[in-house]
Amino acid sequence: MRSFLLKYLLLLCSLWAFIPSSFAQKEISDTVDAAKTGPGPKSDEIYFNAVKAKMKDDTRHAEELFEEFAKQRPEVSDAWYELAKIYDGEKNLDKAQDDIKKAIAIDDANKWYQEEYATILGDRRDYLAAAGVMAGLCKSAPEDPSYPIITAEYYERAQKYDEAIAYLDKALARNGPDEDILMRKVQLYLNNNKVDKAADVAQQLIDLDPRNGKYYKELGEIYDDNNMAAKAAIVYKKAELALPGDASVQLGYAEHYLKTGDTTSYFLYIKKAVVNKGLDAGSQLELLKAYIQSLPNNDSELRVQGMPVIRELVAQHPDDADVLAFFGEFLDVGNEHDSAMVVYKKSLAITPGNYNLWERVLRDYAAPKDADSLIKYSEKALRLFPNQSVVHFFNGIGHNNKKEYPAAIKAIQRGINLQPDSNPQLLSEMYTQLADVYHTTKQDELSDAAFEKALELEPKDPFVLNNYSYYLSERGKKLDEAERMSKKSLELKPDQATFMDTYGWILYQNGEYPKAKEYIQKAIDMAGPNADGTLYDHLGNVYFKLKEKDKATESWKKAKEKGVDDPNIDKKISEGKLYE
Repeated sequence: MRSFLLKYLLLLCSLWAFIPSSFAQKEISDTVDAAKTGPGPKSDEIYFNAVKAKMKDDTRHAEELFEEFAKQRPEVSDAWYELAKIYDGEKNLDKAQDDIKKAIAIDDANKWYQEEYATILGDRRDYLAAAGVMAGLCKSAPEDPSYPIITAEYYERAQKYDEAIAYLDKALARNGPDEDILMRKVQLYLNNNKVDKAADVAQQLIDLDPRNGKYYKELGEIYDDNNMAAKAAIVYKKAELALPGDASVQLGYAEHYLKTGDTTSYFLYIKKAVVNKGLDAGSQLELLKAYIQSLPNNDSELRVQGMPVIRELVAQHPDDADVLAFFGEFLDVGNEHDSAMVVYKKSLAITPGNYNLWERVLRDYAAPKDADSLIKYSEKALRLFPNQSVVHFFNGIGHNNKKEYPAAIKAIQRGINLQPDSNPQLLSEMYTQLADVYHTTKQDELSDAAFEKALELEPKDPFVLNNYSYYLSERGKKLDEAERMSKKSLELKPDQATFMDTYGWILYQNGEYPKAKEYIQKAIDMAGPNADGTLYDHLGNVYFKLKEKDKATESWKKAKEKGVDDPNIDKKISEGKLYE
């Protein structure tokens, strides 16, 4: 028996570093007591193995062994305590409460058992009962500084605010002046609609530390939030005199002016807070975002009011990746894409693992004119994020824009293979892009299959419906189906000129020339000065079929001016004939 205990104590000592000291002392003393009593070595061995299983986080096995031990030796309180903790962790709260009560019935003076009982009651949301248990511990252990705080928390959850405040006062008596406790008192008084008492405690915080601006801000907010703007103004005026240039005071003043409707003063003080060097870059950036969001939503105002503040913040933190990234976004929104890209790249040089910023860079390079840059930077991103489907997708777009179709197909297919089904919209977009490439390379069956897959994922996507129907009409295939899809896209997006043109073009392919002219002309009118050459080319073809050759030639000339992609456009104009 002595050798078993020695072996057991050595095991516990080897695990000492992993156990809180107070807990370890209790475990050893209680377990030795357990091993010394009872019928013999078999139950000791069961307990020993249960503790080992618990230390290895093998909860299920520990539970089985503690249950077996408790059946053999129900007088050992610690087994019931261990079972209560296990069942509490498993959210089997009925069993947990039964077992902790058994432990307490054997040893009602054990503080560990009482603490666990309060925890279980709290988990059951019986906060008032939990507070009662902790109040008992406060009385029996007057030296413990944490018990009044925990008791107050349970009373607060039970919405017994007066009782919670009383126990916070006990906590202050045991701990001395403490910011967290006093701030909790403030909130409890506010919860109890005792604004004056909350203000008194906030003033107490100021008196304890008159050089801390956040306490003035706390008091000012109490008054502002309770329709006492005049009192708040007095607080901030005193604070500004006592702490000129304090960021918390500036921020409090800004919020005060915003609540009172003085936007001019708000902008003045929020800008001061944003560029206040007393704040860290992260806090300044969050204030900057709030400031930008509060500006009028027009480009000129954003630039005039926002740009100087952002530039000053960048000057303060030229090597902060987050500040640079936000500056880039601001430039991007203002259509300064080239400048934004320079800033983005500086940010990525500092923090290359910022995937969201890489994706923004790739999106900005998605236009055909930036195909080389898109390929270059998507390949850089792929070295960092080889399993990100979107990066492969953008790489495919870049190759497609460069007319490198095999590489585009390969990259887009990789993106599709990596993209989970949980984002059907993005997956549909990938299939649509793949369908476009297949169409361009005359792989019509594969193009149709990709479009069908895109519609299976997003059956009401108007752009997929339009593109698919247009390509079918270009080939003169499945025109009934093309007309149905085109009509549906127009129902979903009636203000899209290209959709109107697609429907008119399908009517043209079906020989319905007067109706086709009506829809294509509507598309041109809708697009206005932005109407592209394809629309005029289509209109010219319709006029030719309607035997209005002069109007046809006039439309083709307009199409050429607009840069239509039709190899026969010059012949159509010079010969006055239709070439399809």
